[in-house]
Amino acid sequence: MTKAIKLLTALPPPQRQSLMTLAQEVSFPEDTRIFEAGGRADRFWVIRSGAVSLDQRVNSLQRVTVASLGAGDLLGWSWLFPPHEWDFGAEAFSPVRAYEFDAAAVLRLCEEDTELGLALVRSVAEILAHRLEMTRGKLMEQHAGRGRSLL
Repeated sequence: MTKAIKLLTALPPPQRQSLMTLAQEVSFPEDTRIFEAGGRADRFWVIRSGAVSLDQRVNSLQRVTVASLGAGDLLGWSWLFPPHEWDFGAEAFSPVRAYEFDAAAVLRLCEEDTELGLALVRSVAEILAHRLEMTRGKLMEQHAGRGRSLL
């Protein structure tokens, strides 16, 4: 299983410093919807403090939490891939402080600094691989739990 990595600590110091020139400090009060699935993904965040839940809408009244994120975690990756729409929704589970990055500015910087671009894409890919493995594990646990309850 891949280990959880934090985006800013995964980047080499020169690339991290370059990326941080684009960071804006933001905050979200508890229970704030940060984005909705299907919305335009034109930014991302690195959580400094607090907790964010990623959710998927099951029907018009119900959402299911698919992941919980905390300090150091990357919030939002859909900005990197067409069609640049959020795959999930996100809500502040507690007061959240974060660094916010404008996707267009980051992509321009990555074109200028290909080392940063490669390091950023590799780091995001590792984060996604870890989250996919965690989700797969949860699904397997749920499936195994259902199997036991049927016997």
